[in-house]
This record gives sequence, structure tokens and C-alpha cells, in this order.
Amino acid sequence: MTSRHLVDPELLPLIEAMPTVTLSAENLGVIRQARDAMLAMLPPFPESVAVEERFIPGPVGAPDVRVKVYRKKSGAASHPAILHLHGGGYIMGNPEFMGPQCALWADVFDAVVVAPAYRLAPETAFPGNVEDAYAALAWAVKHAGELGIDTTRIAVAGESAGGGLAAALALLVRDRGEYRFCHQQLIFPMIDDRTAVCAGLSPMYGEYVWNNGSNHFGWSSLLGKAPGSADVSPYAAAARAEDVSGLPPVFMATGALDLFTEENLDYAKRLMAAGVPVELHVYPGAPHAFMQYPGVAVTKQYMRDAMAALARGLGVQS
Repeated sequence: MTSRHLVDPELLPLIEAMPTVTLSAENLGVIRQARDAMLAMLPPFPESVAVEERFIPGPVGAPDVRVKVYRKKSGAASHPAILHLHGGGYIMGNPEFMGPQCALWADVFDAVVVAPAYRLAPETAFPGNVEDAYAALAWAVKHAGELGIDTTRIAVAGESAGGGLAAALALLVRDRGEYRFCHQQLIFPMIDDRTAVCAGLSPMYGEYVWNNGSNHFGWSSLLGKAPGSADVSPYAAAARAEDVSGLPPVFMATGALDLFTEENLDYAKRLMAAGVPVELHVYPGAPHAFMQYPGVAVTKQYMRDAMAALARGLGVQS
């Protein structure tokens, strides 16, 4: 059974241009190289934005973390900040891939955007990724004076695995009690390893771009064991958290054909039931990563929704 008849007609060129490939240990290196080659196709950043690369202290006993910092060349003395965590199934990707979005945020919101290159699986299993993200947050707060960051207005954001990592980091930040996020921007977040072993998952989810074969490989690589085990940490898979109260407000968006639709809806319902403010959008006819196809109506609608929610979360005018 196929979900092709449900795809937004404007997005059909996307799924034809991005054939679904199931990732595995055998083809991961080739896929990583292909994705890195796409960096040359990214649009230029606004001239008003400065981009800097730094290497910051990593977790105790771990390597330094490479981060990209995006800032407006001229602006207010005090800035909101966004910790952006890139996607890639926990097994690939880098902060450069979402550089245009980070630069846009820095420009439109006069924000400081910190985007770490957290360690990837399978080379580094959990908790390497979330501890690297935590180290990036700690560095941003420690250097808030230098960077001009208002530490009461730090949001965390990410797409796919980056959204899952953002949700997990929000739980870790809540539980450690050292820092605070004002907002979570979770875009089709990869938050539940149990989806990879769900026998009853509808074939309408995850046919395109990121399928459940890749999902199983991504989670297995991150966890170092088969997904669906009984003792998976919520700091790896946020949907495993027993208590989701006391978390920052959430903007969550997904496509109706995304593999993560059900787990996203379930997590949003749990957040709302726990008293966490949630804005949830499900875009009809949209597969995973649909916003990478600009100019179509559903992508424009997503951008309006996401930018407006982030502006509210940061307390700035959009």
C-alpha cells in the first residue's frame, strides 16, 4: 500500500528528487558524503550576519565541541539566543546544513544562534550527543556577557533527530536545574525509539525520505542496542520520560505523512495534559523534511507558523 495519493501535488517533485534510501552500516559513509556535497548548493547568508566557528570545552573526558555562532553585525546590546541542534537521524549531519536557517534567525530576531556539531552515532553512542548539546548550552550561558545573550531568553530548536535531541536536552536541563530554556521548537522530532519496532504502524507514515528501516538503524546506532528495550533513557528518547511537567512551552510541527507523526502527536498530548503550553501543527500531504522544498504553499505556511511561534517564544517582534 502506498501513500503517494496523499502527497501534496506541489511536493511530488521533492519525493522524486529525494528517493528514499534505507540507511545501514554498509551505506552510511556514502550517504554522509553525498549530504556533505550538498552544502555547496546552500544559498548565501544575509550580509548583515556574521558567522564564527569556535571549539568549546566538551563534557568531562570528551573532546572539544565545534560550534557555529551566528550573530547580527549590528543590533541591540542584549539578544535572545537559540541553541540549534541539526538533524540526521543521530547518525549524520552537521550544523552547516541548516546554516541558512540559523542566519535567518540571527537576522530577523537579532538573536545569537549557537549550533554545535554534536558527536554522531554509531561512532559515539548515547549520551555523547546530549552531553555535547548540554556543554554548548553551558558555554553560551558562561559567555553570555561576551555574546550579549539575555539568559532568560534562550530557546532550543531542532529538526528530526535535532528535534528529538532538543526535547531530550530540555528534559535534562529541567532535571539538572542549572539552566533554563524559555521555548522549545520541535520540528518533526525523532523522540521515540519504539516506533522502530511498532508492528501496527500505518503504512501511510514514513514511506518517503526517512523510513522505518533507516529509523531502526538510527536508533540502534545511538542506543548501542536494539530499539524498544525496556530501559531506554528519556535523555536519549524523550517520549520515554514518565514526567513531562515543568518543561518550556513547545511549538511542534510535523507532516501528516511523516514517520514520526504518531509519536509526535502522542508526545504533544502528554505535554498538554501535564500543563505545558503546546502549539501543534500537522501539515497535510507533507512527508519528512518537506520544508526543504521552498516556494510551495505548505512550506510557506510552515515558515509563517514556525517563525511566528519562535518570535513569541523569544519575546521579540516578528
